[in-house]
Amino acid sequence: MDIKVNSQTVVVFDLDDTLYNELNYLQSAYREIAFKTDPKSWHKLYLQMFSLYRCNENVFDFLAKNHNLDKSELITLYRNHKPKIALAEGVAELFQKLREKKAGLGLITDGRTGTQRAKLKALGIENSFDCIVISEEFGSEKPSEENYLAIENQLPEYTDFYYVADNVKKDFIAPNQLGWETIGVLDNGLNIHNDAHLYMTKKHLPKKYVYRIGDINII
Repeated sequence: MDIKVNSQTVVVFDLDDTLYNELNYLQSAYREIAFKTDPKSWHKLYLQMFSLYRCNENVFDFLAKNHNLDKSELITLYRNHKPKIALAEGVAELFQKLREKKAGLGLITDGRTGTQRAKLKALGIENSFDCIVISEEFGSEKPSEENYLAIENQLPEYTDFYYVADNVKKDFIAPNQLGWETIGVLDNGLNIHNDAHLYMTKKHLPKKYVYRIGDINII
């Protein structure tokens, strides 16, 4: 899909399941937890954990009960581990093309500051954006318009805004209302959120779709 940008355009991105697959973050955390819990048989424990997750069972309850671990400590380890994740195919090239066109780059993501910034660092894009809005440090989360208006207010020299994201439950409501162009990245089968069928209304849905983020072509 072609989008035309120039020095008056800002392309804003979601993070989880847009720039990378969040399931990979979960797998990264599970591997670290499994290794710290049972270094000799961590592969088996990881297999159990991931299987339980896939069956909608509470993994931390399982670990607390069967390995005498504190659930709150497990959650802290999950959130604070050093993630081993990678950008989705085409993201780096897309960012480069946007910079060549003198377009602005922004990020709006929900989550804890430490966790989300650790993801950005692991992906190597912590310095790629002109403006970053993370819900915990900003004080509100999507679908609040305030998170999107923060981009407009911090980048007043720009007039045209795109939002590229995946979660129809909350990602597109506000930018649609604000008159932004919205692009949805379709679920590749690995998305954490799988309830899109509940939100098939005009206010929830993006104006355009791509199969993968690498299908966005800057002209």
